[in-house]
Parts: sequence; structure tokens; C-alpha cells
Amino acid sequence: MSTAEESGRDAIVRAARRAFTLRPYAEVTLRGIAADAGVSPSLIVKRFGSKEGLFNTVADFQPAADALFAAEPAALGRHLVLTMVRLRDELRGDPLLRVVFSLGIDDERTLLRERFREQVTARLAALLAGADPELRAELIAGQLLGLGATLSLHRPDGAGTRTRPGRLADLYAPGLQGLIDGGAGRHDPREPVSVGG
Repeated sequence: MSTAEESGRDAIVRAARRAFTLRPYAEVTLRGIAADAGVSPSLIVKRFGSKEGLFNTVADFQPAADALFAAEPAALGRHLVLTMVRLRDELRGDPLLRVVFSLGIDDERTLLRERFREQVTARLAALLAGADPELRAELIAGQLLGLGATLSLHRPDGAGTRTRPGRLADLYAPGLQGLIDGGAGRHDPREPVSVGG
């Protein structure tokens, strides 16, 4: 695929993400996406086949999950932050945040939430050792969405935008890593200690 073809495809996917997350599926048109992407509707049909095919591409979190979870658990917190920042730069948008716009909507966009749970949260839970892996995976996913939302909210000139990715990881990764590790060996003094029964 040539660079021009690749940038055209990226523009279509970005426009489709915006359209499908902000409007009901039935209201989204290929013509509207094409206008937003600066391409012809026929190019969208050529690349994706149909509106449904384009929607399925937008609803796929697998490529982002592959990149995010490509580290051993002991180093995953830092890897998650650095990868989120890198993917945001490469994709010119957040790789996960679009799922937030699907909350509370009962049409086809429910697929975004289902795919997110399957491809991100459940996959992460399977990587976690120790107690409460599903809960910890949901909390980690929430922190990643929070990071993406914060960086988006304060762009283009916020402190996060001006900060080196390594420094962001220094500050943000320890909280993620604590959830990844599961707080093994730590006890909250406010919680009662159960003694054998």
C-alpha cells in the first residue's frame, strides 16, 4: 500500500470513528464520512465494502490491544503508558477512547462496548495473576481511558503534550503497575484481618 493510500485509509477510519461514536449507526452515512475524510464515497466502498464493513473496522480494538499488552507483567505498567502515547501520535487519536462515547447507547454501537470488554478488558484479566483479575483489569482499563481523556482534553498545549513520554510513564505507570501486581503482600490497616476459622 502506498503512502497516499495509507493516509487516505487513516483519514477514513478517523472520520468513521468520530461519526460512529457521536451519532446513532442509522444516522451515519458513507457520504458524510467521505466528506469529513476528504475522499469520495466510492473509495470507502472500495476499501471497506460497506458501512457495516467500515463499522467493524472501527469497532476493532485488537491492534491496539496487541501493542498495549506486548510486555511481561512486571514491566507492563510503564509499557502501557509509553505505548498509549506512541499510538496516540501514530494514529493521531486515542486508540481506546472511542468506547467512552458508546456509553448509554443501545443501538449497534453496543458492539464497541462488547468488543472492548472482549479484546481489552478480558484479555488483560487473563494476563493478571492473583486475586480479582477481572476487577483489576477493569480498573487498569479505566486508568488508560483516563490518561487518554486527559491528554485529549488538554491538547494541543497542555502540560501532558509538552512532557516527554518517559516522564509521563514515571508519574503514571506506578499506579498501573500496582494494579497489575495486585498489591501482593500489602494490607490496608482499615480492613479487618481475618484470623483462621
